[in-house]
Amino acid sequence: MRKAMTAREAAALIPDGASILFGGFMGVGTPTRLFDALVARGARGLTVIGNDTARPGRGVGRLIDAGCVTRVVASHIGTNPVTQQKMIAGELEVELVPQGTLAERIRAGGAGLGGVLTPTGLGTVVAEGKQVVTVDGRDFLLERPIRADFALLHAFEADYYGNLTYRLTAANFNPVIAFAADCVIAEPDEIVPVGVIPPDAVRTPGVLVDHLVERPR
Repeated sequence: MRKAMTAREAAALIPDGASILFGGFMGVGTPTRLFDALVARGARGLTVIGNDTARPGRGVGRLIDAGCVTRVVASHIGTNPVTQQKMIAGELEVELVPQGTLAERIRAGGAGLGGVLTPTGLGTVVAEGKQVVTVDGRDFLLERPIRADFALLHAFEADYYGNLTYRLTAANFNPVIAFAADCVIAEPDEIVPVGVIPPDAVRTPGVLVDHLVERPR
């Protein structure tokens, strides 16, 4: 059984300079209370890894606005002009990774694999500095696995064993990042008694979750 902590207590566990995997697609399925707590703490030097940087003032965009982040690994930043401005000004390092490749690199990190072979990016700037592997006469880029210090998840429901469910598209990156971090912190909308969540509804088993953030009041 786990005791739920406040978002402020959870943010205190994340030191400056940490790498963070986060769930979400344009803010949907993103742990906004944890992000707000990191902003309130004045976090600095973070590396954030996720699908996108949402929009100014929304989702992970709040961390970008507040200057908490020095490095971003994402599939696109086109919806957040603040990210673009900071990148151009040299205030923010941005690594762009094709969306499917990003998901597979995270999955590889969680599964303990040595990387992913993909044809995506061959012959483009994506391939610069990367190893090319030939298999059965076809060339593939070797993309390295991704792991992080922390994974911050947003869930629909949790029980006090840490079992998680997600609603609709809010699942996106959340289940896969739970495997690829040293510490997993889940922010559910509701925490229910053990036994309420049917076993076949569990998308992230509690054995992967280190901490639960209490539900919003």
